[in-house]
Amino acid sequence: MIGPYYFLIIALVWAIVVLLAWILAKYLQGVYDSGKTIFDKIMDPVDNVIYKILGIDKNQEMGWKEYFLSLFIFSIFTAIISFLVLSFQGVLPLNPMKFAGLKWPLALNTALSISSNTNLQHYAGGSSLSYLGQMAGIQFLQFTSAATGLAVAVAIFRGFVGKKDEKSKLGNFYVDLIRSITRVLLPLSIIGAIIVIALGVPQSLSGYDLTTSLSGISQIIKVGPVGSLVSIMQLGTNGGGYFGANSAYPLQNPGPLSNYVELGMMMLIPTSMPFLFGGMLRNRNEGRTILLASYTLYAIDLAIALIPVTTLGAGMETRFGGFSPVLWTVTTTAFTTGSVNTSLAAMHPLVILAAFMGMIIQATPGGIGVGAMYMLMYIIITVFIVGLMAGRTPEYLGGKITAGDVKLAVIAFLAHPIIILVPTALAYATGAVHGIGLGSGPVGFTQILYEFTSSAANNGSDYLGTQANTTFFNVSTGIVMWAGRFIPILIMLAIAGRMHEKKRSSEAALRTDGLVFPAILIVSIFILAVLTFFPFLAIGPILMHLEGIGNAL
Repeated sequence: MIGPYYFLIIALVWAIVVLLAWILAKYLQGVYDSGKTIFDKIMDPVDNVIYKILGIDKNQEMGWKEYFLSLFIFSIFTAIISFLVLSFQGVLPLNPMKFAGLKWPLALNTALSISSNTNLQHYAGGSSLSYLGQMAGIQFLQFTSAATGLAVAVAIFRGFVGKKDEKSKLGNFYVDLIRSITRVLLPLSIIGAIIVIALGVPQSLSGYDLTTSLSGISQIIKVGPVGSLVSIMQLGTNGGGYFGANSAYPLQNPGPLSNYVELGMMMLIPTSMPFLFGGMLRNRNEGRTILLASYTLYAIDLAIALIPVTTLGAGMETRFGGFSPVLWTVTTTAFTTGSVNTSLAAMHPLVILAAFMGMIIQATPGGIGVGAMYMLMYIIITVFIVGLMAGRTPEYLGGKITAGDVKLAVIAFLAHPIIILVPTALAYATGAVHGIGLGSGPVGFTQILYEFTSSAANNGSDYLGTQANTTFFNVSTGIVMWAGRFIPILIMLAIAGRMHEKKRSSEAALRTDGLVFPAILIVSIFILAVLTFFPFLAIGPILMHLEGIGNAL
């Protein structure tokens, strides 16, 4: 059970993150809304050179269809780059360890994983990828996939805000993408890399070192461009990691201080999104609604996970203790980051249940950009339900919510369980589960369900790791990752396009900027999301917990 000391740690982390996110949101509003920041004189020439090289007209506005098509084609292009680099890394430079290229199923899975901001790892990190593979095949896409998430959120915000003039649309994807990288992710990642390197994370291109321990045993010290990758993997809610053990590995996460710094980094940008939304609306209370709802859901997840006694168990890092891995596991799934600092097999079933809830809801607060997108989806459905109960026309931000809007939102919502449950069933029907040695009990089912849930949620914190390096799981999770990424984005951009064209009324049929609506929204999310998956959670982590109680009696 959580004690006062642990409560103080959570409160302190939240307070620092929310304060920094509030400051960051003011800067982001200048980047995406007003177009004015303190770095314009430095960055405008850089942006303009990129526009000129790529032939981009920065003044061209895009509708939702063109915006999505541009985003999707760009993501395909980056995935192809990653696939080629990883497949042919054996004959490419920056490979002092002489690693061979990845086989096509693993290279395909990794390319789809990184380009979709999922970072599911069926490879062994520092034991499989060259320096070029880590930088060009992984780290480069961690910037671009995070930037597409930011761009999508901003475009959807513009749609919900409404027209500024007759010519305005949802913006220009390429402009939003480039500004996200040069104005947001690069500066923050540089700062983050300096911090984690100062805390002991290595940054090198000199090859692996061979050393002899005090006991006379030879050991390979795997170093490389780790600090720069750790920074963007956390700030961009990418997850993954330079090493197979991820942030449980000492050279990626040296100690308690670096542990909480990395934890805060993954929370920063998603927490800033509600503040940015409120700023763009010129109604900060609407942003407060999203922030309160998302952090309350996050708190509920933490409360469930902290019911068991947080003691050290097999697979946990002694330098972090028992509490920190639980906090990290819940946070990394609540923010759909996917990095881990302990073995998931060491976690209590209730911690795994809390992790599932974060990935099922995806708005607690969710990943970079798309978490806020999912919350707006839930708001549309909730406003419609409340409107039916009150006998009034549902409205949000002064615009009427029509049947078409609700149908699209419901399709986006239903896509998530379909994307998860169909391949889970196929894994059992085809015998793929037994092919990797998993049984048919609740533990095995939980692992398979978690694999596809983390893939669909663009989270990537899976139980299986290299055990899932089979053709079936590489291809199936690759499809799930892209479907889970781009289907909801397509539908929410369509809703944003419809909202953008609506006439707005100054009279609110339902107040969504007060303190009552977040409570209604939270109940609605639980009814919609958690109960949809409850039968499958009941035969997975819940049954694991009940069996543990039975064995203890």
